[in-house]
Amino acid sequence: MTDAIERALVEIRFGSDGLVPAVAQQYDTGEILMLAWMNRDAVQASLKEGRACYWSRSRGRLWRKGESSGQVQLLRELRVDCDGDAVLLIVDQQGVACHTGRRSCFFHAWRDGKWTIIAEPLIPPETLYPASPDR
Repeated sequence: MTDAIERALVEIRFGSDGLVPAVAQQYDTGEILMLAWMNRDAVQASLKEGRACYWSRSRGRLWRKGESSGQVQLLRELRVDCDGDAVLLIVDQQGVACHTGRRSCFFHAWRDGKWTIIAEPLIPPETLYPASPDR
């Protein structure tokens, strides 16, 4: 499996910072859940473990989605775009994806000349992250 993962990594063009943008999409509804960043180690971990792992720029370390909230993303498929400079994770989101307690991080819509909140939290953020100083 390591050889296959290495072959996958060759097709991804990581930026000068070693990162690639990663969009997470719900496998059965097509809903866009979030945008995060991945480095080589995050891609390797995601493919090896079958669950989404990202690079946290704020924490400066790998971050497995749901490690503190329990809201994990099971990886169904990893895709790379035509230029190799972005990846799409097709996932089965367990619970909410956004740290605000919403299903998707994309809950602001530009409507009638202003930003409108189009989704309310499903879970209070303080329930997800009771003692999280970086939120």
